[in-house]
Amino acid sequence: MRRVSIFGATGSIGQNTIDLIARAPDAYDVVALTGAGNIAQLAADARRLNAALAVTAHDHLLDDLRAALEGSGVEAAAGQDAIREAATRPADWVMSAIVGAAGLAPGLEALKQGATLALANKESLVCAGKLMLATAQENDARILPVDSEHSAIFQALIGEDMAAVERIIITASGGAFRDWPLDKLAHATLEEASCHPNWDMGQRITIDSASMFNKAMEVIETREFFGVDPDQIEVLVHPQSMIHALVGFRDGALMAHIGPADMRHAIGFALHHPDRQHLPVERLDLAQIGSFEFRAPDEARWPALRLAREVMARGGMAGAVFNAAKESALDGFIEGKLLFPQMAEVVEDTMSQLNSDNGLIDATMTLDNVAQVDHLARQTAKAVIENKAG
Repeated sequence: MRRVSIFGATGSIGQNTIDLIARAPDAYDVVALTGAGNIAQLAADARRLNAALAVTAHDHLLDDLRAALEGSGVEAAAGQDAIREAATRPADWVMSAIVGAAGLAPGLEALKQGATLALANKESLVCAGKLMLATAQENDARILPVDSEHSAIFQALIGEDMAAVERIIITASGGAFRDWPLDKLAHATLEEASCHPNWDMGQRITIDSASMFNKAMEVIETREFFGVDPDQIEVLVHPQSMIHALVGFRDGALMAHIGPADMRHAIGFALHHPDRQHLPVERLDLAQIGSFEFRAPDEARWPALRLAREVMARGGMAGAVFNAAKESALDGFIEGKLLFPQMAEVVEDTMSQLNSDNGLIDATMTLDNVAQVDHLARQTAKAVIENKAG
């Protein structure tokens, strides 16, 4: 049996992973599941999969988790230290789907154990790409991308020579506001930003899709994971969300990955790699679809894309600044302190203040240093948000 752990089990990626594993329960030994506040779901899944351990990120919910698991034989734990400890338990395959910078530490711990890390946590490569890749190499571990775009790139590159790659094109749906007049964006509500036209995702990533911060993160990830130059990475708005990425080669050929808007495709590819197994996803009828639409992204509408280019040009731990400011700005929008366009302003102002200081941002990339940069950026962003809100 294959030993697996799922970090972020109660989120959309985690639930899709569980859906696939539950279809072949005899093939997997579930080591650990982690979640946050949805104790009922976490406990139900731990029972269903006969997991050895279930962990909630919230210390104060430990008694609730224990009560929900009573009589199941599943061990219960709580807190960030418990999540990191869960990542040290031997597993062959680990899903990293915790949202935000909190996913970095357990992902690194899993790599130190030599596990295959199925990476859905964007922040890990954005904040600490070099550290993640070095840790994987040092421990004979492997990182497999689970973002639909990076899985598509990975698949298109199988058997290819990276030296022959001319460009990589990642697609974006454009999110909830792709067709809105620019002057209307300042009046966008939280409810409107939380509705994605194609994908069924959590609130935070859905809002990030509308602001294109999600795609900006993926641009940085592409640079880190595949080692290409920033000017080789392009973004193309594709409203149908069926072509997930394209790779262009020096002979002019484009290799496209086409599939349904269903995260089980990318998850299943990582779960079964290097084999391809049957997946319960829609089979596309291209004749019925008829045509695909593409358009160039408007950076006036989506300044996050320009900011991603600035992160890559700045280097060092600028990605950690970018991510922390982005998470803080998103909190500000959700809490009603910021208008939708002001999220990008907060990130830009935070980057401007911290990137001008060559100190900590240019220090050696360690987990502790990334955490310090993250903390400093959140403090700075908080002050920027309060100034705008005031």
